[in-house]
Amino acid sequence: MKWMIISDIHGSYDDLKKVMEIYEEEKMEKLIILGDILYHGPRNPLPEGYQPQKVINLLNQYKDKIMAVRGNCDAEVDQMVLEFPMRGDYSELYADGYRFFLTHGHLYDETHLPMLHSGDIFMYGHFHKPVLKKENGIVLLNPSSISLPKAGQKSFGVYEDGELKIVTLDKKVLQSMKLS
Repeated sequence: MKWMIISDIHGSYDDLKKVMEIYEEEKMEKLIILGDILYHGPRNPLPEGYQPQKVINLLNQYKDKIMAVRGNCDAEVDQMVLEFPMRGDYSELYADGYRFFLTHGHLYDETHLPMLHSGDIFMYGHFHKPVLKKENGIVLLNPSSISLPKAGQKSFGVYEDGELKIVTLDKKVLQSMKLS
């Protein structure tokens, strides 16, 4: 099982296209989107390649592979054009004996966690900064932003066989962690 975890696309078709090429090359099985899909937001500059309609068309091709949560820049109208659910504030996945809690990061973050247990994995975006660490038995993963990173390079997350990674768009592994 191999998942790609992305966040904070903010309407950047160019960056999404690059990420989806990697998704295909690496034969990923699931695409997890941690919010802020189409709109750049009032605090962010327009990302390079800002073309939300092309982002819609590209993502809809993968609708059966996507699990997404709502970000603070996502709106109800976005759901009218995206063919996969993305309006929930959080979602949970269970795989390989682990519980993955997915959220954007504007309601829950590493300083305000939901009810989690030791061994759970908390995945969030919003801050546009890569994080991969374990605190109090809980693994925290923020893959950063694929379009507007605030620290470091554009990056995404990968989960495969009990290991999490943060990887740049040029496929350089920034961090990795085995879960057991």
